[in-house]
Amino acid sequence: MATLRGITWNHSRGLTSIVGVTQRFSELNPGTDIVWEKRSLSEFESKPIEELARSYDFLIIDHPWAGFAAKHNVLLNLAEHLPADFMADQRANSVGKSFMSYNFDGFQSALPIDAASPIALSRPDKIAANELPRTFDEVLELAATGKVLYAATPTYLLMDFYGMCATAGGALFNEADPDHVVDAKTGLMVLEDMRHLASLCPEQVFSLNPIGLAEELCASDTAVYCPWVYGYVNYSRRGYAAHPVKATNVVTYHDGGILQGVLGGTGLAISAGTQHADEALAFVQYALSPEVQRTLYTDCGGQPGHRAAWLDEECNRTTLGFFADTLDSLDAAYLRPRYSGYLYFQDNAGPILHEFVQGGQAAKETLAKLDELYVASRAKA
Repeated sequence: MATLRGITWNHSRGLTSIVGVTQRFSELNPGTDIVWEKRSLSEFESKPIEELARSYDFLIIDHPWAGFAAKHNVLLNLAEHLPADFMADQRANSVGKSFMSYNFDGFQSALPIDAASPIALSRPDKIAANELPRTFDEVLELAATGKVLYAATPTYLLMDFYGMCATAGGALFNEADPDHVVDAKTGLMVLEDMRHLASLCPEQVFSLNPIGLAEELCASDTAVYCPWVYGYVNYSRRGYAAHPVKATNVVTYHDGGILQGVLGGTGLAISAGTQHADEALAFVQYALSPEVQRTLYTDCGGQPGHRAAWLDEECNRTTLGFFADTLDSLDAAYLRPRYSGYLYFQDNAGPILHEFVQGGQAAKETLAKLDELYVASRAKA
């Protein structure tokens, strides 16, 4: 009996989905047993993967680790171990840039088992579809009535900053300008817009991550809308929350079209130190196959990474159209930097924005702090 260990993240979307698929895989392959453990969302976003790769055969990871993985060889390069036709299918059926997000200089550190980006959420029992905001200015108008919530903890404010800058045409992380995160004109405009929105929303938004936001919106007596937050399909399923939420595409931002939220999602990776590579590779092919992704994985609470599931009629019927009605947002999503020192910037930039939107320093001083941090992160790489 080959026993493998995996580490995922602590939410139904990340746990019950993979456990359900694993159970069936073990029934079909009785010589293989896979045991999953879970970690918090904050640990998932920041804990170094080299530590996890020493203890686990499977890792569910975030794609900004791709550069680190390629440099330090702590994960298997899946491009060298999986069949060419399987890899071609994964690439062709990527949701947005999900497949390429785990590829850094040709090193395929993981494959997308889960796809996500910011989407809009509303309470269909409280606001009609034709009353939903379509533009950022309309979001501000609704927020002024006290009916808007969003996730404004540090990491997610940083993702908002990226998405708004990218949509406005800003040159983010431009190699030709290594001293600035984004051009000053764009950065200052976005910062002021972020503070304006924050000023119109209740203080509780500053403590809400995407899970907390979804839970609050489903239970709220006053809030009816969120303009952008990383989607969790679970909250659009009957029985999961008191009041299911309807997911739609994000609003437009100024003249830049649909807001380019920052690509999220998770990837299934294999530790380079696994003693059961054949069994691990067999599981990856099973779990990421289009049939399992659009059936068992989704049915067990997952938010699949394969495009077939997002277009599947049954997947959409059971989720208030979650997948079909947000696919444009996924396809438009902005891909974060993945250089080896990037996560130092991500971990430390969010708190700067968190202070700013609550009335901290001026926009110009805030942007200068982000620039200093960016230079320091490049030096760490």
